[in-house]
Amino acid sequence: MARRPAPASAASRMFAAVAASVVAIVLILVGVLVVDAQGSERSEAEQVTRSVAAALAALPEVESVVGEPDASATLQPVAERIMRESDLDFVVIMTPQGTRVTHPDPTEIGRTYLGTIPAEPSTLTEEFVGTLGPSVRSIAPILSDGRLVGWVAVGVTLGSISAEILSRLPFVLGIALLLLAAGLVGAVIARRQLRRMAGDLPPGTIRDAVASYESVRTLGEALRAQTHEHGNRMHTAVSLLELGRTDEAVEILTETSRQSQSLVDQVAARRDGDPTVGALLLGKAAQARERNVAWDARIAPDAPRSTLAPIDAVSVVGNLIDNAVDAAATGPAPRWVRVEFDPVAGGALRIRVSDSGTGIDPADRERVFTHGFSTKPAGAEGRGVGLALVRAIVDGAGGSIRITDSPTMFEIVLPGRRR
Repeated sequence: MARRPAPASAASRMFAAVAASVVAIVLILVGVLVVDAQGSERSEAEQVTRSVAAALAALPEVESVVGEPDASATLQPVAERIMRESDLDFVVIMTPQGTRVTHPDPTEIGRTYLGTIPAEPSTLTEEFVGTLGPSVRSIAPILSDGRLVGWVAVGVTLGSISAEILSRLPFVLGIALLLLAAGLVGAVIARRQLRRMAGDLPPGTIRDAVASYESVRTLGEALRAQTHEHGNRMHTAVSLLELGRTDEAVEILTETSRQSQSLVDQVAARRDGDPTVGALLLGKAAQARERNVAWDARIAPDAPRSTLAPIDAVSVVGNLIDNAVDAAATGPAPRWVRVEFDPVAGGALRIRVSDSGTGIDPADRERVFTHGFSTKPAGAEGRGVGLALVRAIVDGAGGSIRITDSPTMFEIVLPGRRR
């Protein structure tokens, strides 16, 4: 029987994720730099062609010669010199009707200019396909005493612009390689640090370990509160008995039994309940009363059992209740927490935990599920882990979670377990 390959460790997955992110960022950066260089070169070509065209059109020797029959013999050398000195691909001087007087290809002299000639004497910049291919060109009027006597067109082919961009590529690639190397080094360091903490454990195992810790912590706090509450009441009852106040002692013990029995009856009445979560609710009820927060738990008898493992169920319910009790205890009176387990369509389980606290800022609705985010000061056990773990467990089980206002309520829907 073929053995399944071992799942990749969390450290390896982190390295792969960070490395992939670095590569993606570098590729995007290279693309942005290339596009920026292309835009910069095109903008520079437009400025240069407009400036040269306007300057050449304003030369007195051009203005005085362009209309003469032998203008080509005088102006062609001028155009060629400007092309050499300015890295321009063409300088075309023409008559008002567009007949070329100069051109990089002497055989084109005397032919009609290919491009847009403005209806009025004004400078125009455009991209046009001429005898030299597509180019960025500017055309400027040659005026004599306000009268149009000719045109000057100056242009740079797109091929020349691309060549300029290619000359910048080594610099861009050098930056990209440096960033890539720095990112990969960071990924290696992150993998080493995570491997020191988690070894070669896969992510699922690490999450289970965190869930286990959270479950033990919340159960421990619940049991401690329950033990403390029962201890206080028992001590009070014993003291009353010693004082001969039997009726008051019996009343305290009866009330203690009644409060616990009410929740026990709801848990026991469930058709397919989870005893671990039931025990958690009993402890959390005592913990809420210890903090002067009214407790209300409503469990429908036909509420199904979720597909979560007991340790995950305790993490989800325990963390939501802890947050609700914290919010209620520091909020305005009356202070209360309500927990509801109900069935929904499709055999799913709906868990609602609401409280009387001041609520959650709408801007923080999604941030509260981010690891490390918390609106409360950090304690010895750390903050910002519980709700992130709740989201991870719920998402992993194929469930959903949402937050509503008035009152603040966390609502979770989990797939129900088939009996």
